[in-house]
Amino acid sequence: MVDRIARDRGAPQTIKTDNGSEFISKAMDRWAYEHKVEIDFSRPGTPTDNAMVESFNGRLRQECLNEHWFMSLDDAKSKIAAWRRHYNETRPHSALDWRTPREFALLHGLKPMQQGKPKAKIPNL
Repeated sequence: MVDRIARDRGAPQTIKTDNGSEFISKAMDRWAYEHKVEIDFSRPGTPTDNAMVESFNGRLRQECLNEHWFMSLDDAKSKIAAWRRHYNETRPHSALDWRTPREFALLHGLKPMQQGKPKAKIPNL
């Protein structure tokens, strides 16, 4: 998935992240090195270092995770994928001058992300 996003949009120069175990893996470090991407870790205990991601996590929890019962892993994947499509394609964002991320990408000549059905298995980096 990460390679597809980088192929469609280009790799970022920097990835700002916390110190969660998913971001300190050898696979993530190797991918970043191979694509010349700097990983910028926030200071432990300072969520303000990564306020944009913390805001997104709050929206995900408030608008999706707290609103649904997940009856199985497949049910969770389906509901989260539907929320992701809504978030990226139809939900306006104040930080984007009340545009959707899709509208913002098109306005700036970027290819909008393709929002397909989730894969049965989450791919490795």
